[in-house]
Amino acid sequence: MKRITLILGIVSIMASSCAKESMNSIADRVFDLARHQLTLLDSNLQHGQMPKSVEGDSLVTSDIKWWCSGFYPGSLCLTALRTHDLQVAALADKYTHYLDTLVRAKNSHDIGFMLNCSFGNHLLLFPEQAAADSVVLREGADKLAARFSPVTGTTRSWDHGKWKFPVIIDNMMNLELLMKFGTPEQREMAVSHADRTIANHFRDDYTTWHVVDYDPETGAVIKKQTHQGYSDDSAWSRGQAWGLYGYTMMSEQCAEKGYAEAAARFKAQAENIAEMLLQRLPEDGIPAWDFDAPGPALKDASAGAIMASAFVRLATITDGKLAGRCMSMAKKQLRTLASPEYLCEKGECYGFILKHSVGNMPKNGEVDVPLTYADYYFLEALMRISEK
Repeated sequence: MKRITLILGIVSIMASSCAKESMNSIADRVFDLARHQLTLLDSNLQHGQMPKSVEGDSLVTSDIKWWCSGFYPGSLCLTALRTHDLQVAALADKYTHYLDTLVRAKNSHDIGFMLNCSFGNHLLLFPEQAAADSVVLREGADKLAARFSPVTGTTRSWDHGKWKFPVIIDNMMNLELLMKFGTPEQREMAVSHADRTIANHFRDDYTTWHVVDYDPETGAVIKKQTHQGYSDDSAWSRGQAWGLYGYTMMSEQCAEKGYAEAAARFKAQAENIAEMLLQRLPEDGIPAWDFDAPGPALKDASAGAIMASAFVRLATITDGKLAGRCMSMAKKQLRTLASPEYLCEKGECYGFILKHSVGNMPKNGEVDVPLTYADYYFLEALMRISEK
């Protein structure tokens, strides 16, 4: 009992210390850890593999066709940009170019995740390769645009399963590829998709369903589901995070590209989602895997990291008290994730950075484990907040 009390006391002291640490100091500490961890991950991978998660005592990997294949290269790029570590930069270059063939081999609604997070950051790290990177990104935008239906006004998600024309809230994230690297016509597709998603994905309280299935012949909504959440009527946490991030990004991109009215609509949507989340998030800022799951429910670090990155960005484009509340929540979330409870120690977790994420609870997939996208958005959030 005395030993347990001592351990709890040490954790409490460390958490208190983290609460006083500046955000720049936290970013320096985490990125220093990332240098070591991401290099360790490389040593655990075979050629052509990407890290996926940890199952029991084993590293789980994927090939480049998995929807998350862009996150490890992206994390390497962000870490190299922050630390100027040449070894990490070389790894970022190697793993990004593993994905060169994706635009020829893959027609996926997740091509934005795959390419924007990898080549989009590689472009910043290696400006001398910008021309070649831009070609890949434009070809990726063409692939995504090919999935757009003028009947539904959206890009199609899955090509399998029990749906006719499914659209998942995750698709909001892939629109960044169209906005940054697409043609004017493709940017119009992105705006259409975001507008239709506002109309059909969101409930009156600004929580979102995960999946909306459309009739491809008429564009009518067939059904609404929360496929990876607790129930069809629940608020799956990562889905809410995708919504917050997606509309913040779309508002920024539309303002940049001259779509002023769309930028205002999407900013208002992001603000409403943020207000909902700020009321529902727990004291430490990290949500349960589903806001409506019966307690005690496992936390999802990935949802917290995505929200933190979005909150930092929204705080720069919104006004008044909401901006301060968004930034305050982002800091709370990042302090929590940078604490011993969530942060892997050097040499642990096969090289991942964060513990305690949930991939797909209903299918018992990737439950309470490290996930590659949790690491990516955690690093992105720290990069964003330390630049402010």
